[in-house]
Amino acid sequence: VQGLLVIAGVCCCVAMSMPQVHIVAYCVDLGYGPARGAEMLSLMLGLGIVSRLASGWILDRIGGLPTLLLGSVLQATALAFYLPFDGLMSLYVISGLFGLVQGGIVPSYAFIIRELFPAREAGFRVSLTISATMAGMALGGWLSGAIYDATGSYQAALINGVAWNLVNALIAVFLLQRLLRRLPAAPAAAG
Repeated sequence: VQGLLVIAGVCCCVAMSMPQVHIVAYCVDLGYGPARGAEMLSLMLGLGIVSRLASGWILDRIGGLPTLLLGSVLQATALAFYLPFDGLMSLYVISGLFGLVQGGIVPSYAFIIRELFPAREAGFRVSLTISATMAGMALGGWLSGAIYDATGSYQAALINGVAWNLVNALIAVFLLQRLLRRLPAAPAAAG
């Protein structure tokens, strides 16, 4: 389970880093200039704060794995919106949307670890998993640039991000199903 959380952490952040690292260059590539890209990045990161707060509220109500799955699916969806839309206003909207949905994914890992493992192991397990997310951010930023260099377009880099994100969602589904199988069955309703 810990290994899957590490892999999930890498996957979600490879996807997350694509627009966070490359939105300015993407805007330059589209002819909008670096200032528009910087505005989109500011919007994305500012709304990421709102996302973290909202995700904390969601975590308290539905738990870690459902929150991870929700965030992962929403992040993949927002990332996929960059594929068909490249107008200036649509990029602002998508960047804002991306900021609103991505902020709770990484914090959910600490919650998941606390739900699944003994408290005495939390320090090591959380630090290992969060380190994996940082490695994913580094890998994703580099990989998106390498894909752009190889193809001359950000479309393949965006598709790559969506694919990594889907792996993260599949891991969340697998772990959630595994957890649900371990839970005791609800008592039958009294007739």
